[in-house]
Amino acid sequence: MKVSKIMCACGSGLGSSLMVEMNIQDVLKKMGIEGISVSHSTTSDVKPGAADLFVVGRDLADFIKDVPEEQIVVLQNIIDKNELEEKLREKNIEA
Repeated sequence: MKVSKIMCACGSGLGSSLMVEMNIQDVLKKMGIEGISVSHSTTSDVKPGAADLFVVGRDLADFIKDVPEEQIVVLQNIIDKNELEEKLREKNIEA
């Protein structure tokens, strides 16, 4: 999957989404993937075209139904980098 932008979202756009953004940057670096912009925002900013891939915690999955399923990563545990890496690998991400 060709990805140039990943958006992490949470209710306020400040706390957990910022943490997930930092984790994504760490995981992409570990995977050797460069050139992908990662940002964080509120679930209200999650719209088709706003990013190529959207990452949210399981409690917010129902708030982002307007985006195609193949563009969504739902984390069961937002602090688990192993889960994050596994789900990003499943998407076959490339910059």
